Amino acid sequence: MAPERTTVRVLLVDDHQVVRRGLRTFLEVQDDIEVVGEASDGDEGVARAEELRPDIVLMDVRMPGTDGIEALRKLRELENPARVLVVTSFTEQRTVVPALRAGASGYVYKDVDPDALACAIRSVHAGHTVLQSEVAGALLAQEGDRAGQGRAGVLTDRERDVLGLLADGRSNREIARALVLSEKTVKTHVSNILMKLDVSDRTQAALWAVRHGLTA
Repeated sequence: MAPERTTVRVLLVDDHQVVRRGLRTFLEVQDDIEVVGEASDGDEGVARAEELRPDIVLMDVRMPGTDGIEALRKLRELENPARVLVVTSFTEQRTVVPALRAGASGYVYKDVDPDALACAIRSVHAGHTVLQSEVAGALLAQEGDRAGQGRAGVLTDRERDVLGLLADGRSNREIARALVLSEKTVKTHVSNILMKLDVSDRTQAALWAVRHGLTA
């Protein structure tokens, strides 16, 4: 008997009703994604996230009143378990970097292909980091801080290989296949990477790698 497929519960936070309506219309035809609510600004988004406890929040960045970045910070302060995928039309580095630092698990643009958006939601739900290629470019344009570059120097060549694939959203099994290693060895490398970079999880390690140019 095949295992039952998990339904991903999604909250939409955007100040434009037409955008929310478009996202809802598309997502509701996905068998494994359920839109559980909507909000039109950051404060309402935080309140709804606390009330509904969704798996994923699709969050715009620029909204009247409390914007998406401040809403991200509030969700983190509340220790809300929802993972946030930023969906916005703003591509500037000054918007991308603060959103990721505030706790976003991914960042895509509103012109993303609908099927790619659905894949991004599933990937973020699975614990991966999702960055549209242009977003990665914006991060790579940021000058790396010296402390970060110093920490990069303590990684072995193999750990750098693993980190690069991790930042690309690969699972341990996929990394093992790509590098011809056992999953146990990959798990050990990942643990060492987290310790050396002084980060607590794979998402933070992936964002660190992108910010410091350790991705392909």
